[in-house]
Amino acid sequence: MKMKIVMPKLSKWMILVLLISVMVSLWNRSSITESDDDYSSLSPPPPADASTSFEFLTTRLLQRDSFGQGRNSDHLQYDFYRNTCPDAEEIVRKSMTRIHSQHPEVSAAFLRLLFHDCFIEGCDASIFLDDSGGNQSHPIEKNAVPNRTLKGFENIDIIKEEIESHCPGVVSCADILVLATREGIVLAGGPFYPLFTGRRDSTESYFAQAMAEIPRPDDNIRQILRLFHLRGFTEREIVSLLGAHSIGSIGCEFIEGRLHSFLNTGMPDPTMATDFLTEMRRSCNDSNNSTNGGGVSPTSMKSHSVVKSNSGLTRVEDQLTSISSIGGFNSHYYRSLLRGRGLLHSDQQLMADERTARFVRAYANDDGMIFRTDFARAMMKMSSIGVLTGSEGHIRENCSSLASSFQRS
Repeated sequence: MKMKIVMPKLSKWMILVLLISVMVSLWNRSSITESDDDYSSLSPPPPADASTSFEFLTTRLLQRDSFGQGRNSDHLQYDFYRNTCPDAEEIVRKSMTRIHSQHPEVSAAFLRLLFHDCFIEGCDASIFLDDSGGNQSHPIEKNAVPNRTLKGFENIDIIKEEIESHCPGVVSCADILVLATREGIVLAGGPFYPLFTGRRDSTESYFAQAMAEIPRPDDNIRQILRLFHLRGFTEREIVSLLGAHSIGSIGCEFIEGRLHSFLNTGMPDPTMATDFLTEMRRSCNDSNNSTNGGGVSPTSMKSHSVVKSNSGLTRVEDQLTSISSIGGFNSHYYRSLLRGRGLLHSDQQLMADERTARFVRAYANDDGMIFRTDFARAMMKMSSIGVLTGSEGHIRENCSSLASSFQRS
């Protein structure tokens, strides 16, 4: 079935950014995607063909079989709000730039919010709800154990209020989250990627599913693969998505068991490199004894000066003398795994199965370009899981509330 692409009017700089993203994506598809098994040779992208049209490149990139997931992903559109709220994406971009300048940890926080929302019944903004189906006594996703340390809700509210002041009742919280996350990734030094919009918001929350189906920091590789496979992700996509742990910090409570009594064995996690175990014990001990402590960097540390962090992912300034990166989005996460220095057990488990370990090695041996391209494509796919479109769901005025005035939409 042919998909008709409706191209909006774009400024010159937007066309340039999108064109670069498209060409890199197409190179990646032609040069290494045809055989996911073959990572024996990696070469830089070929020069762009000047005769290749922008329309052709965009159509190739936006093909649904590349990343679409869920029964309604085909109903999303590029620039869905071009007539009803043409400035929507620009408002999100400007709001995120302002928020990020004051709170750079927002990039990692939104990444985690998006993952936890989309992983449970799709990208439907159900993670924001303070009640489910109008029933305030019903348990909600936000209160499920894996979600209790999520951050960034108040920043989504800020962006939503700005959108509502321009286009009331038009733009969904689900679309705001995927767009804001993309902008946060770019601001953190990550890759740009185009997104379809047209998502609608869920009318209920899914506490039980969140309790059971969010991957946990101490999951083994079998459980990690099972949960991601259920959502249509390949091993390559799984490894690239977990590269999001390249940025941010995490509270020591998430790794305390690894350091002292992994899985209640009374012994530390045997997959941790000995020197890394010593560093992390010292870092978390220093953090607990410091008013500025509470978190550790997601990769190996040469400095033990850290910022306070009680959430799973929050931004810290890089103090890793062995790492050279732009905003954190390159191959250092994978090089750390090769050395047994994955911060979470679930990170290090990527080396426990050859189906994922081969991609860890490939990304670690690359200059970061293939990882960044794969990550962008996997994020496009993640952002399209199980979306609500058309007459499904509704558009919330307030992301946390099922206000009766907006159940009309």
